[in-house]
Amino acid sequence: MGDFYKNTPEGIRAALGQLRAAAASAGLGDVELECAAEYYLDEFLGQKLANGTEMLTFGGDKRYLLFETSYMNEPLNLFETIFDLQGRGYQPVLAHPERYTYFYGRFAEIEKLRRDYGVLLQINLNSLAGYYSPAAKKVAEQLIDAGLVDFVGTDTHHLRHTDTLLRRALSLPHMEKLLQLPLLNNTL
Repeated sequence: MGDFYKNTPEGIRAALGQLRAAAASAGLGDVELECAAEYYLDEFLGQKLANGTEMLTFGGDKRYLLFETSYMNEPLNLFETIFDLQGRGYQPVLAHPERYTYFYGRFAEIEKLRRDYGVLLQINLNSLAGYYSPAAKKVAEQLIDAGLVDFVGTDTHHLRHTDTLLRRALSLPHMEKLLQLPLLNNTL
């Protein structure tokens, strides 16, 4: 959200440097820490792509670019942006597809994104615990059952998220199914 969060690659890398220093001083120097960004599909993302602005990706030369959209409104330029990202050598990864209400009742559209347009999907583990909504939980389970999950993440912003993950999400039946999928997390 370029008009709200004024993050830059330089600022994010500076924060990474501080985190690495803190980890080293805590005796965690052998933990590998990297940074990337999640991009909101708005006019600022389109401007960044058009201007050739540096984008923070993950996965090294795979150039995975994590992006999200509005939860409520399907962006009119979704497919155009996906095409643009791919044309510029990025591999689009849609963050938490189970939380986009405009996809509710339209599971085939999520499948189409993955199978026909090559968009990788990253679900949020707390969705499995119903943290966001029963509908998000249902879609996350459908994605797992269909084998459409490429990455898992936590979207942890505070300790409530961590607590839910530890107390509820890790012991769920779909967590075991999820871990049987050929997830790409271990390739990073």
